[in-house]
Amino acid sequence: MGKEGGAGARAVLKILAATDFSPTSAAAIEWATLLAKTHGASVVLVHALAPPMPPAASPDFIALPPDFQEQYREAAAQRLSEAAERIRAAGVAVTQDLDVGPGASTVLDLATKHAVDMIVVGTHGLTGFRHLLLGSTAERIVQGASMPVLTVHPGDADKHRTFRTILVPTDFSEDGARALREARRVLHAAEPSARLVLVHAYHLPVEFTALGTVPVTPRLFTDAAEQAKDRLEQIAAPLRKEGLRVDVIAREGYPPTVIDEEARALDADLIAMGTHGRSGIRHFLLGSTAERVVQHAPCPVLTVRRPS
Repeated sequence: MGKEGGAGARAVLKILAATDFSPTSAAAIEWATLLAKTHGASVVLVHALAPPMPPAASPDFIALPPDFQEQYREAAAQRLSEAAERIRAAGVAVTQDLDVGPGASTVLDLATKHAVDMIVVGTHGLTGFRHLLLGSTAERIVQGASMPVLTVHPGDADKHRTFRTILVPTDFSEDGARALREARRVLHAAEPSARLVLVHAYHLPVEFTALGTVPVTPRLFTDAAEQAKDRLEQIAAPLRKEGLRVDVIAREGYPPTVIDEEARALDADLIAMGTHGRSGIRHFLLGSTAERVVQHAPCPVLTVRRPS
């Protein structure tokens, strides 16, 4: 990627944008297009066509016309071509792929088929599963992808911009290091104001914070803050030697809240984080912290899954 990716950063060459033709998918395509244009990458625009519907499963048992599936395919292909043309008009190379199958698994198969570096998907589409964090399709894509996934919220529409300020939460685990590597890949470092902001939220046990005015309490907070900042500076030092601007923030507080507040205060373009850290909550898709960050983030979130 040259100067835009930092020394040693692997280039972003191919980005898959998944669409179900919903408004949030349109926003995801906008972000994918700008990211591709910034990095000289190409876009693979894909849509998963629902499998043929058996008569008994049709709405209210309404008989579908014999050529319904073919009409459905033609309409989807037309809309996919129109979306691809808009990407092409922005000066980005694009290919398109339409396949039949369940949304998430089909997108993941296409990501493997096209050997993409990243998937971009809207957090809510046409499923209507508003009670789910990401919507059923996006949720399964994040869960199953072997490459980073950029999730775009409905509120991110028409706000696409180059990634100049990237907030990277870290708990000093390998997950945090993995997210930092991906953040370096997508950072538009050619911008004079470009920077990575490393943030660590430390949380003292309630037994300590309940001590009130006991003299030892301020010392505990000070020590925790200093230790966290020292570790952040150790991570930042080699990156700064490469010419990257790196700021560090160590704050006491509930991690999802700290991350959300700092992202808003910085007007961050992106949050990049691992899907699991030290929480060990394997039964959650993203782990407790990442799950809440993606849910409330004021900007797109790049999640990096731990290899299975």
